[in-house]
Amino acid sequence: MSDSPPRSQTGEASPTPRPAATVLLIRDSAPNRVQVFMERRHLNSGFVGGAYVFPGGRVDDADAIPEGLCKGLSEAQANQRLGLDCGGLSYFVAALRECFEEAGVLLAYAEDGQLLDFSAPDVEDLYRTARDQLNAGKLGFQELLERERLVLATDRMHYWSHWITPFGEKRRYDTRFFAAEAPENQTATHDDWELTSSAWVEPGTALDKAMAREWMIIFPTLHTLKGLEGFANITDALSWASGDQPRPINLPKNFEGCPVIPGDPGYEQADEDISSITPASWFTGFKR
Repeated sequence: MSDSPPRSQTGEASPTPRPAATVLLIRDSAPNRVQVFMERRHLNSGFVGGAYVFPGGRVDDADAIPEGLCKGLSEAQANQRLGLDCGGLSYFVAALRECFEEAGVLLAYAEDGQLLDFSAPDVEDLYRTARDQLNAGKLGFQELLERERLVLATDRMHYWSHWITPFGEKRRYDTRFFAAEAPENQTATHDDWELTSSAWVEPGTALDKAMAREWMIIFPTLHTLKGLEGFANITDALSWASGDQPRPINLPKNFEGCPVIPGDPGYEQADEDISSITPASWFTGFKR
């Protein structure tokens, strides 16, 4: 057996997936429905340009912050939840950081122990400026937390699913999806830099837009929306996410020209290299 990295049909070695984290920011909508916050990536983005996504991005070295800045979750507990030997807490921190950078929502507790409230104009201005500084690389996330005496609401982050970008892609990510309830007194909005528009949308509506080719939505996001569509309210969705059911590694493969994930017919016999799958087949392979 060869120890060399897998290669696509073009002969290029497949890169090692980079750790990443994504958050489903959700709220109750009409009776028996939820909404999720989605953003459209800039067309010139190096990864899935033009696609509608959830806030998220890479796990950085700087996301390894002290446990004391995280409420209700230790490194050991985070590792256990994610099935890791180390570094689990950084995924939760990265999801919270990206949610603030990309959506402007900071799930953190103020010094009085209450969830951050941006109702007061001066507070909103303070964190809008902090977000801009963070995105410009002029302020570190840990620096912000310590300066404002904040503790991250890691106790409100719920592990949802695990996806790995398949072989054959030029950029690959090992991504943990989380879910969290949107705070009442903060307004989610895209950063107008990496992301060009945003919307609160019911999962079924987003799926309809994707199937009609009005929105570009990639395979993992489609499946995540499908799963979220089955919950009538936030309580049910987060209760499920808080459970100890296994989260299989969703690594799409190529079965006869269509993408498949664990549990799909043909997955065990499928080719790991997906480079020959056409864009249209990704939608064909998704069964609502």
